[in-house]
Amino acid sequence: MAEPNFEKRRQRVFLILSGVFLGTLALLNVLGISRFLDLSFELFGVNIPMVVAIGVLPYPITFLCTDLISELFGEKKARDMVWVGLLLNGWVVFLLWLGGALPGFEPMDPATGLPQTDAAGRLPVFFEVRQLAFGAVAASMIAYLAAQFCDVRLFHFWKKLTGGRHLWLRNNASTMTSQMVDTTAVILITHFYAHALPIDEAAPLAPQLLTFILSGYVFKLLVAAFDTGPVYLLVRWLRPYLGLTGTEEATE
Repeated sequence: MAEPNFEKRRQRVFLILSGVFLGTLALLNVLGISRFLDLSFELFGVNIPMVVAIGVLPYPITFLCTDLISELFGEKKARDMVWVGLLLNGWVVFLLWLGGALPGFEPMDPATGLPQTDAAGRLPVFFEVRQLAFGAVAASMIAYLAAQFCDVRLFHFWKKLTGGRHLWLRNNASTMTSQMVDTTAVILITHFYAHALPIDEAAPLAPQLLTFILSGYVFKLLVAAFDTGPVYLLVRWLRPYLGLTGTEEATE
């Protein structure tokens, strides 16, 4: 019976995890703030507001991928993937810019350089998506770097501190901290730079921003807590599949 080719297995698994990470990242930047979901609920008769941008839905998957890569392939490869994700953000922005810069069939407004709006005052679909995506990407690029590097650094900090034990601790502690950094940065930048949040101008601003931050963070916390089981199962299965023992990492 032939010996397993662990090198090919490691390449395959890293490619799959990186592909899921980068594909999810590209999708959430396009979806971004194109729609907000009202997930408010009642608890003991008290209405708990929860407003979440649709781009938040796939975002926790990126932290699952970085935690798995950090655990199985080491901090350097996790950091490399974060940088590739930043380049991908730039690529998305470039394609959106190029798609709007090239001539099309829409009648253009010479004053704004944008297509003319319809009777309802709306731009063609592509240009609406483009405007929203520009705002989302501008916010997410800054928050993304801060949060993902925070996640990778804290993950390995807890791993060294516990001697490779307690995967649940480093998985949850790193993700929960980094997602607070990410959520706060995205909401503040999206509002003050992109002006894209559905803010009620007649109401005080601070409570509304706090609702957006806490809503996104609580949603991410719930997903982070839920993914602890899958992380354990995947690590337990992938270690022998990749030919790793103990806390060994496939760093080569």
